[in-house]
Amino acid sequence: MNARTSTRRRVPPQRWARLPLGALNGLLAGCAALAVAELVSAVVRPQAGPVIAVGGAAIDRTPAPLKDFAIRHFGENDKLVLQLGILATLAALAAVLGLIALRHRRAGALGVLLFGVVGAAAALSRPDAAGIADALPSVVGAVAGAGTLYWLTVRLTTPTGRSTAPRPGAPEAGDREAGWDRRGFLVAATTTAVASAGAGALGRYVKGAGGQGAVASRDAVKLPVPASPAAPVPAGAALRVPGISPFTTSNGSFYRVDTALFVPKVDATGWRLRIHGKGVSRPLTLTFQDLLGRELIERDVTLTCVSNEVGGPYVGNARWIGVRLADVLRQAGVEPPSRGGPADQLVARSVDAMTLGSPVEVVMEGRDAMLAVGMNGRPLPFDHGFPVRMVVPGLYGYVSACKWIKDIELTTFDAYDPYWARRGWAQQGPVKTESRIDTPKPFARPKPGRVMVAGVAWAQHRGIDRVEVRIDDGPWNPADLAAQDTTDTWRQWSYPWEAAPGGHTLWVRATDGAGRTQTGDRVQTIPDGATGWHSVVVGVH
Repeated sequence: MNARTSTRRRVPPQRWARLPLGALNGLLAGCAALAVAELVSAVVRPQAGPVIAVGGAAIDRTPAPLKDFAIRHFGENDKLVLQLGILATLAALAAVLGLIALRHRRAGALGVLLFGVVGAAAALSRPDAAGIADALPSVVGAVAGAGTLYWLTVRLTTPTGRSTAPRPGAPEAGDREAGWDRRGFLVAATTTAVASAGAGALGRYVKGAGGQGAVASRDAVKLPVPASPAAPVPAGAALRVPGISPFTTSNGSFYRVDTALFVPKVDATGWRLRIHGKGVSRPLTLTFQDLLGRELIERDVTLTCVSNEVGGPYVGNARWIGVRLADVLRQAGVEPPSRGGPADQLVARSVDAMTLGSPVEVVMEGRDAMLAVGMNGRPLPFDHGFPVRMVVPGLYGYVSACKWIKDIELTTFDAYDPYWARRGWAQQGPVKTESRIDTPKPFARPKPGRVMVAGVAWAQHRGIDRVEVRIDDGPWNPADLAAQDTTDTWRQWSYPWEAAPGGHTLWVRATDGAGRTQTGDRVQTIPDGATGWHSVVVGVH
């Protein structure tokens, strides 16, 4: 045993010390690859960047339950969490490739190139891919990263010809290791870091400059006075209860749930909407100015996301301005199925290739479905679909609220499954009757005595007729309803509760204008929206 130990060749300490530097090489090479890819994607197409392309491909292949889990736990930050996860994974793999390159330079560089192939494949697999050019950012970035890793590894591992002094206890000269150029490596690593930062910053600048045309086109929009303005909100529609949701949700506070990792910035001057398909006798192509020149309507409409859990935040009320969708469809010669039309599904496509399918009968039956151009008195924010989006009262957003819309095709539900239907969600998504307690908040500790319980309830296109509150296992008590604006908006409610000391559970349920009372059966969001009574636990002391 001792003989074996004495003859075993030890790894020189300098080599172990270089392992962190090898991992650093990999990280620097990864940064160089992403920075160059960022710069190239700014020239080719922002959505072709490897992180966005891989992230989009991941979203496309994510099972519906996992996507719902991400929205439930991360909310509107789900896309940020995904991108951070991709970057963390790339960083770990880049560090491993840096370690491999210490012994096998070409193998490490080849590993970086393989990641470029993955990024290119992801970019080309996206439904909005613009062609082979979308592969360029990943390919060029990978070549830059591979070259950087090889170069840095050479600087780290090539001897300078000067031998290091033997350490005490080293039995043989074979344990000595030729010195390496620490100063040269430091210069190379610093140069790589600075160049990568510069390329990344330049790429972001070019992307920002590329979106200036869209920003300028939005700034230039003057929304016409609607021919059919919204009726004034009744004076009693907004309750003055601290903690209750405002009756009108501001643009900045309005929820955003979509799959776009990169918010499209569309220049309104070049925007076009094509209407075609089954039963379209007069295909149309409309410009943004065509829409502004038509008769506009203004309506208060509450929108709800199908991923909104019981008591969740993904619901908001805004004042929308737009063109009646039914009027545009009739101009194209479309008839609803009830009048003999052959198409029962309207498929809306966005500029990022998202597809949403709406029932033709619903959008043409008389409700205020619209191609919206304005939100709360201003042109649509980019986050919410500028220049044009769909708004359909009474349908969940996944089957109606197409943002950045560019194409409407008339077809049938049997012939085509849009994006969410292919992932297990229901083809048609009417909004379910729901209610929410806004105040008191969960685990609040109010004082004994009168406590105002308040919140909102919604059943778009049916309206809310009654809201009831229950304390613990007691009877249901009628809440006071605020004035109703329209059946397409949510309705505020309040209930004065004489709170006794101790722990209590507050419950709420609503009854809609069709006489249907919100069910207490707890069902998750998939496949067509959550159900159940919202409850809040408080401690009175």
